[in-house]
Amino acid sequence: MRKFGLIGFPLGHSFSKKYFTEKFHKEGIQNCRFDLYEIEKASQLSEILKNNPELEGLSVTIPHKQAVIPLMDELDPACAAIGAVNCIRVKDGKLKGYNTDYIGFKESLENWLEEKPQAALILGTGGASKAVKKALEDLEIPFQFVSRSASPTSLSYEDLHAHPEIMEQNPLLINCTPLGTFPKTDAMPNIPVAHLSSKSQVYDLVYNPSITKLMQACLDCGGKAKNGLEMLEGQAEAAWKIWNS
Repeated sequence: MRKFGLIGFPLGHSFSKKYFTEKFHKEGIQNCRFDLYEIEKASQLSEILKNNPELEGLSVTIPHKQAVIPLMDELDPACAAIGAVNCIRVKDGKLKGYNTDYIGFKESLENWLEEKPQAALILGTGGASKAVKKALEDLEIPFQFVSRSASPTSLSYEDLHAHPEIMEQNPLLINCTPLGTFPKTDAMPNIPVAHLSSKSQVYDLVYNPSITKLMQACLDCGGKAKNGLEMLEGQAEAAWKIWNS
């Protein structure tokens, strides 16, 4: 039996097990299974591997995308440049880290955008934001990070409230935080909603619910919004190719 899985914490929101189980069934892929491994600390990965010697590949989600890096025997060069791992290939007892978030997001964003936006705001600075950053750089879309506290490399949400022109100058908003994910669907990043407009575009990496509170706020202003399901499907298919390479 070939085994694959997902590590993260918590995993109640994960779509991966359902996605891969359905993929195996639809495509007639036999002797494969995909399991969830909910671990609070990335260091628990060694225990999972010890107890599951059949594992050939793992997906990695919040909050371990950066924490697993020191545990890898090798990093794919593109993954090393991004600075986050969301896919691990297990082969001959060695772990190699990849980033398929980048592939899924970049392709999905390109398909969605009708024209290149003036600039973007990346909401959040966690592991997923690293892939988004690299994709925007490669698409030559200027961007700024936004986090709870201002720093030399990011604005704060207070900055957005104090300077309305920032929202106008950066019409593309990409939510890389888990805010708004089921079951806490009333949550959203602390942006000044009043400064959203018909020119605003929200790409929310959250996919459950299909329309988040942030997305709805943008739609209510006549803007465009997209959830992260297509990105997830794209990164999952890229991971499958890596595991079978």
